[in-house]
Amino acid sequence: MAELRFDNRVVIVTGAGGGLGKVYATFFASRGASVVVNDVGASRAGDSGGSHRAADIVVDEIKKVGGKAVANYDSVEEGEKIVATALSAFGKIDVVINNAGILRDKSFAKMTDADWDLVQKVHVYGSYKVTKAAWEHMQKQGYGRIINTASAAGIYGNFGQANYSAAKLALFGFTNTLAREGAKKNIYANTIAPLAASRMTETVMPPEVLAALKPEFVVPLVAYLTHDTTKENGSLFELGAGFIAKLRWERSPGAVFKADGTFTPASVQAKWGEITDFSRPYYPQSIMDTDWVGLLEQARGLKGNPNPASLRFDGKVAVVTGGGNGLGRAYALLFGKLGASVVVNDLGRAAADKVVEEIRSAGGKAAANYDSVEDGDKVVDTAIKSFGRIDILVNNAGILRDKSFARMTDADWDLVYRVHLRGTFKVSKAAWPYFLKQKYGRIINTTSAVGLYGNFGQANYSAAKAGITALSNTLALEGQRSNIIVNTIAPNAGTAMTATIMPPEMVEALKPDYVAPLVGYLAHESNQETGGVYEVGSGWIAKVRWQRTGGVGFPVNKPLLPEQVAAKWGEIVNFDDGRATYPTNTQESFSAVQANFDNLASDAGNGGSAAGGGSGSVDVQKIQKIDFEEGTYQYTEKDVILYALGVGARRTDLDLVYEASDKFYTLPTFAVIPAFMYQTDKVPFGDYLPNYNPFMVLHAEQYVEFKKPLPTRGKLVSRGKIVDIIDKGKTGAIVIIGVTSKDEKGNEICYNEFSFLAR
Repeated sequence: MAELRFDNRVVIVTGAGGGLGKVYATFFASRGASVVVNDVGASRAGDSGGSHRAADIVVDEIKKVGGKAVANYDSVEEGEKIVATALSAFGKIDVVINNAGILRDKSFAKMTDADWDLVQKVHVYGSYKVTKAAWEHMQKQGYGRIINTASAAGIYGNFGQANYSAAKLALFGFTNTLAREGAKKNIYANTIAPLAASRMTETVMPPEVLAALKPEFVVPLVAYLTHDTTKENGSLFELGAGFIAKLRWERSPGAVFKADGTFTPASVQAKWGEITDFSRPYYPQSIMDTDWVGLLEQARGLKGNPNPASLRFDGKVAVVTGGGNGLGRAYALLFGKLGASVVVNDLGRAAADKVVEEIRSAGGKAAANYDSVEDGDKVVDTAIKSFGRIDILVNNAGILRDKSFARMTDADWDLVYRVHLRGTFKVSKAAWPYFLKQKYGRIINTTSAVGLYGNFGQANYSAAKAGITALSNTLALEGQRSNIIVNTIAPNAGTAMTATIMPPEMVEALKPDYVAPLVGYLAHESNQETGGVYEVGSGWIAKVRWQRTGGVGFPVNKPLLPEQVAAKWGEIVNFDDGRATYPTNTQESFSAVQANFDNLASDAGNGGSAAGGGSGSVDVQKIQKIDFEEGTYQYTEKDVILYALGVGARRTDLDLVYEASDKFYTLPTFAVIPAFMYQTDKVPFGDYLPNYNPFMVLHAEQYVEFKKPLPTRGKLVSRGKIVDIIDKGKTGAIVIIGVTSKDEKGNEICYNEFSFLAR
């Protein structure tokens, strides 16, 4: 097919001073585009530690080969300045690639407000600002292409990345609404979740993996999606190392309940298998793809609900935000009725007090709280002061500021984002230490169908609600080992918010009472389901999950071009060929990318090297003659003690865990540590094993010779060599490595021999 060109197009790439952004910029310039290379010069952590010349260097590279480019050094939070650079230099803007990003990875327990806010500011607010500045120009010219950047952490959640995962899926929700609003003006927006070597990933991935994850394998998809011949819109793609696949939401048919007072949490428990049964799935694409009124009529036609023994909450304390009206009120009343002590949070004092009085009048226990959810610690403090603990948190508070994206103001964006997403973060963060300490907690967070599918006029709301889903998924991962169960609901009910946009008769039909039983079940101690997303309303409950196409894997030893992506497009987006999968975490997501590491084109070999594929043979005798460079390992009593504790020593074993003990000594098996660190740092497996993949290596056996007792502190100098390789050809190899460790005086302390199975 003809080459996909970008002549006379103007492309903005944010975060283009290095990594993926740089490759985007140089590629588009090579295909005729005029490129704005934006880079603020910050480090991967977002501080000022980077080079402010990064953008200039990329621009120089483009110009040296005859391309057109201009640098911009503004923060993405000042998106109007970035777009102004494009207009000043080239007179228009056609393509925006929101690529800038930073990391602030920490466990949720250790995450600070600053960690949260900075990641949201750069990833989400920055993408909003750049896109907002470009939007009016794209609308006026009747053309635009937008790429927003999510990640696997955003799609599935990831330990230590609550801030990042929330930001990344927020961009997916944002993009879905942009796609709906822009389509009639030929403005298409898509989301990618790339796995590629970058300034961010270089700190968390081994060099061998980074080498396989070339940014060049991401660019062709972005080029295809931003070309004027492409009509793909509102889609999400995962890609890396030559693999590309599309994702969509899959929804179970769910279960319908009779919409009356017999609908309880126990009813939900009784039909849980039906709720989570995906044997006859649906694939909704918008909030209009659910017949809520029809479901309500179906529910009313049922004879009754299953109601085994009541699920009670005696002795539990529940906090419900936005508890003064609508859904929040229904939740609070249900918890109070079933024995829980309830904190009713609402900015409206009269509303909160009224619900508290309703609970107390029925014999329950409740206390009011009037603080903003952004003061989450105050909300949780009310629970601790009133009832001494917190067991259940329902993050329900919210507001609407609906406007078309063209008319949306920064204040509209910021207020919705702060109340929904930051508020959920703040209250959850305040409750988290109590949950960890007592090894028990239940969190129900609130997204919406708008967050799942996007909706015209709700770019702010869809972004915030999608972000909540990802935050929940990460909290589910981090909390599971401490019996902290976290789930997300997308309710449809008459509330103070929806009353402003729905006719009264519909609001009355969609009672919050028909949502509360699901919340009750998810909050109960008997529920162990975590990390789930559920649509609920009208007496109907269904589960939602990701479905991914089987995708296409392109050879990793040949350049990948947009034209090849275009040629395979039908296969990339095909959900119906029997190859679709259902990843639930980043590991499962990565497996398809990893499997493509070995996808080598037979006509691109270079004599059997690791990069070329070749025959996969190994010259064992040559390798055995190589002495690797020496490495040092310095340790103190602290390391010795931590090792002892790690292998089972107790606090009473003073000779092992108390450095002031007269008989304090180092466990002999500590000898494996310096040797293992040496082989990890100094043995370049990839130089000697064709197609080496660190994810396909198994540490098999360990042999140690003890020459002298290990000192309790010191510096060991190690040197190693490959003792033997049993070559299995293309199927792999058994590698035996020997490492000799000496003290600073040259005395041999120990000798280690490792065997590894490398496929």
